[in-house]
Amino acid sequence: MPSSTKPRRRCGGAHRRVPPSPRPAPAPRNPRSTSAPPTAASAPARADDRPPVVRRRRGPRRSTPCRTGGFLVPAPTPDTPQAPGRLGSGQLRSLVASFLADHPGYHTPTEIARALDRSSGAIGNALRRLAEDGHARAAPGRPMRYEATTAIAHAATGPPPPEPGRQRPRPARPEPVARPGGNLYHPRALADAPDVQVLRRLREAGLCPLLYGPPGTGKTSLVEAAHPDLVTVAGDADTAVADLVGEYTQNPDGTFTFVHGPLVRAMREGRCLFVDDATLISPPVLAVLYPAMDGRGEITIKAHAGEVVTAQPGFHVVCGHNPGVHGAVLTDALASRLAAHIHVSTDYDLARHLGVDSRAVRAARNLARRLEAGETGWAPQLRELLAFARLEEVLGLEAALANLAGIAPEPDRDTVIEVLESAFGRPVAPLALGPQL
Repeated sequence: MPSSTKPRRRCGGAHRRVPPSPRPAPAPRNPRSTSAPPTAASAPARADDRPPVVRRRRGPRRSTPCRTGGFLVPAPTPDTPQAPGRLGSGQLRSLVASFLADHPGYHTPTEIARALDRSSGAIGNALRRLAEDGHARAAPGRPMRYEATTAIAHAATGPPPPEPGRQRPRPARPEPVARPGGNLYHPRALADAPDVQVLRRLREAGLCPLLYGPPGTGKTSLVEAAHPDLVTVAGDADTAVADLVGEYTQNPDGTFTFVHGPLVRAMREGRCLFVDDATLISPPVLAVLYPAMDGRGEITIKAHAGEVVTAQPGFHVVCGHNPGVHGAVLTDALASRLAAHIHVSTDYDLARHLGVDSRAVRAARNLARRLEAGETGWAPQLRELLAFARLEEVLGLEAALANLAGIAPEPDRDTVIEVLESAFGRPVAPLALGPQL
């Protein structure tokens, strides 16, 4: 009688699995039976038998821990896909534009990313940029789909790839410019060019600039360096019309002669007129400048029999403005005639380059930040820092610190002293006379 023992199924490998099925109770074994148990091939098929399930791995190959505590990483084979290289600015957009141009119709970012082997997020950003520039068109609805427009040929060319090993040449550092007094002015950046060159271009174009900022930041130095033929007028609340156009003066013999003022000289000689602290001058007096600054280019001197003065080529007007000074008012009439409004602040890096103690520069930066935040009303500018450096050479550090504290306005002096003591690590008091020696 054949044995009813159920044949044992063999495992086909590490990844072969037989679905679980109810196991019948084992039948009693016949010890007299000498017949060999049936094999898996000869066993009768069951209705619930299904092909084994083979589980495949997905994703990157994992490293295998080794006995030394490290990891054994499988070596890449020639068929292993390499990560795409990094593209330069605008090159991904040109690749996407080329794909759209070569494949008419609408495409999703995922389709393009799969074709170009790039991330779908970067492809989506490139498609949105192409759509904004008019090189691609988005289809309504979801998911987002894009197609090429007739203007995509220009975008498909893209920027030229950067040449390996070649860097963009840096512009040469401008040389210091000598001022009329012999001091050197170190140019600063303005509109992607040295500030001296920018002011000269404005003069060639007939555009009058306004330089505004705290006192001592270098407004006058900039104008002197840019225009060697400068004629300067120091404005204040007492400036009169005669200070600009001229007035009669008495000769030794008792007669009177009309002496023309700086405005007339600058107009006749085609020179640059710098009105420093122009906003301190009263508006009726400042109105004398307006006919010379606009398209008329001439003024009338009423006090000299209505003499008409015409500006010669090269005549130019530059105005200075200190917003924090009491009484400085920039009227609409003056502001409208000044085409370029340029803010001039202290270059603390330049102060350090010119030999000012780094601790003093650090304290000045601290006070400047507090000034912007409204915590104090004063901060040392380039003029005060250069004076600090000269005093340190002549009288020593202690006297220079004391003088820097003393020139601060009374309401802000305690704050200035606190910042100086923190920067230098020593007590500071305003410069003052001591007891008799």
